[in-house]
Amino acid sequence: MDFLRPASWEEALAAKAEHPTAVPIAGGTDIMVEINFDHRRPEYLLDLNRIELLREWEVGEENVRLGASVPYTQIMENLRAELPGLALASHTVASPQIRNRGGVGGNLGTASPAGDAHPALLAAGAEVEVESVRGSRFIPIDAFYTGVKRNALEPDELIKTVHIKKADGPQQYSKVGTRNAMVIAVCAFGLALHPETRTVRTGIGSAAPTPIRAKEAEAFLNSALEEGGFWESGKIITPSIAKQFADLCSGAANPIDDVRGTAKYRRHAVGIMARRQLGWTWEQYRGTGRSLEGAA
Repeated sequence: MDFLRPASWEEALAAKAEHPTAVPIAGGTDIMVEINFDHRRPEYLLDLNRIELLREWEVGEENVRLGASVPYTQIMENLRAELPGLALASHTVASPQIRNRGGVGGNLGTASPAGDAHPALLAAGAEVEVESVRGSRFIPIDAFYTGVKRNALEPDELIKTVHIKKADGPQQYSKVGTRNAMVIAVCAFGLALHPETRTVRTGIGSAAPTPIRAKEAEAFLNSALEEGGFWESGKIITPSIAKQFADLCSGAANPIDDVRGTAKYRRHAVGIMARRQLGWTWEQYRGTGRSLEGAA
């Protein structure tokens, strides 16, 4: 196994172009486990730890530009207001040591359906900026996951930045695990209210071959909130609407039985998380005058 250690982003892109099978390593919290257990033995490792721009973030007027290697700890400490869903997800990642090393780029590169960041990124409607020596392009998060641990990257591309719209409404995230830390999700769910567009987005993790959205549930809730005048009035969402939303979220899941949980349990838990998060986010929306004014 050869170890490539570029000193700049340009050198990293050149190395990836020359060695398309090279596996990027930044935090190393996924690939090192696979190597240590001899589950994977790549020909090349491409160390990105010297690339400063991957650890930078910038808060703009509308979006946050998040470098692929910004540690989860930094998201928790510095971007809680702008990216509340992702900050909540970051809290559930492994241990403090791993949160200090791992970043969203690693989750995206591995593309595991159980990656903690995915539901929050789906709910927020993120875009992934990737680059190669041929140029750069933006991949909408909905098109990024192409299969079990597969993504839309070309062999010579690297993840550079994740662009996420600043939250214009409440966001939530929940994860079910067999313990409170150092655990792979049995299932996870993210929800974001977008009052500016009067829409709701979801994200489901570890309950389908890829991270997914519950699009039928979103369409139902968007219609129910609009037709019922909920955005303008801020009135309490009726139990029947909440139940239908939860049932549709549960139905969107396509899980498997494994050592962490059964498919039946995963579907049930997704529905419970969806109903609870809808209640939490809507109560927050109702109690925030700024959101109500923005939606009127």
